[in-house]
Amino acid sequence: MNLNRDQLLEFVKPHLKKSRYEHTIRVTDTALELARKYGADLARTEKAAILHDFAKNKSKDELKQWILKDQRLSKDLLYYHHELWHGPVGALMLEKEIQLKDKEVQSAIACHTSGKKDMSILDKVVFLADYIEPGRKFSGVEEVRELAEQDLDKACLQAMINTIQFLMNNKSSVYPNTFHAYNQLV
Repeated sequence: MNLNRDQLLEFVKPHLKKSRYEHTIRVTDTALELARKYGADLARTEKAAILHDFAKNKSKDELKQWILKDQRLSKDLLYYHHELWHGPVGALMLEKEIQLKDKEVQSAIACHTSGKKDMSILDKVVFLADYIEPGRKFSGVEEVRELAEQDLDKACLQAMINTIQFLMNNKSSVYPNTFHAYNQLV
């Protein structure tokens, strides 16, 4: 199904809380700016950014059931914080909901919270846009915003460093894909 921006926004709106929907619009605008700067496909960027949090407000149990039942999803996800689940599960839910079969868009949705090894420009743009959108207010985000003006990889690397340090400082586990992305970017 080939939906335009307005149709995609109408589709996701009932699945998101108001604040999450507003975040989605900011991520989309930020992602499009980054895509223009770094040469990502604009149509794919817009689609991935609008859909990136489709499953964010689904119940933990519903996401868990998808992980348990769908063979394409790593069962290892269950050992990490459920905040990670909405990306990979959402990419597959969208395959069913709107027949999303674009592997590049699905990849960007799936890895937008964790990153992964061999990230495409589209993956990096959506990952970074989600991290630096103007509504984000946390320590280190300004530095990453500044880096995003100069170098996509350096900005993604700093976002990975910040995320890993945050998780370690809170004695939380770090999903291996985040380390793989960090190792490749460093």
